[in-house]
Amino acid sequence: MHSAHSLQTKGLSFSPYVTHISTKKGWFRSPIVDKADARKDAHSNLLSKKETSNLYKIQFHNVKPELCLLYQMAQVQIRLHEDQDYPCEVVGSWNTWYGEQDQAVHLWRYRGGYPALTECLKKLNDNKEYGEFRKERAKMLVSRRNQLLLEFSFWNEPEPRPGPNVYEMRTYHLKPGTMIEWGNHWARAIRYRQENNEAVGGFFSQIGDLYVVHHLWAYESLLSREETRNSAWLKEGWDSNVYYTVPLIRSMESRIMIPTKSSPLQ
Repeated sequence: MHSAHSLQTKGLSFSPYVTHISTKKGWFRSPIVDKADARKDAHSNLLSKKETSNLYKIQFHNVKPELCLLYQMAQVQIRLHEDQDYPCEVVGSWNTWYGEQDQAVHLWRYRGGYPALTECLKKLNDNKEYGEFRKERAKMLVSRRNQLLLEFSFWNEPEPRPGPNVYEMRTYHLKPGTMIEWGNHWARAIRYRQENNEAVGGFFSQIGDLYVVHHLWAYESLLSREETRNSAWLKEGWDSNVYYTVPLIRSMESRIMIPTKSSPLQ
């Protein structure tokens, strides 16, 4: 495989707006192009998994410090997860260890996409017990926000795993118009980060703050994280991925998170 540098020296470039390349042998799909044609589809259709119709929601709850324990005792997330009448499931729940303090993070999956989300919200609005819980929860929070996400087609689908693990959520705020280019690079680069089973899931935002990417990783410890990340630099090609994706980023953030006792991702 040619390195990104060698491709560039031959006059080739990466484009967020192209999904094919013209050659003497005809047309074939490729993320590497030498002639740009206008992109004719949304990046959500080009980058998301086609074999599933999963929609994800991520919630960030900033909890009043004196009420963190009371917040953690609430079992509503796991009850909804176990109730087959609600088309939603908890992928993982965490407390931020390093990063923004007194913060809870919840990742939900809606199998069936937007119709499942709509069905779930309607049932929750009709659930008086859940309505009372939301009133009580509001007293515990300083602020909250959420996003609706799709999963990258080339990432692992997050599945329950045993622990103990520490999780890192790396959040990238990309420059508008660069999502396809990001996906092109990471579709190749993800193979460099699979050896220790650290890759949990990769997502991009659809509603909420846009052009946001979340990469979720699991490590046995912070030392394991350091060793795993350092080992990636020893593999030919990883440096090119970093070189070409850094200019696409407006800002980035790393959270180290500890799973709650009820989280399927331990």
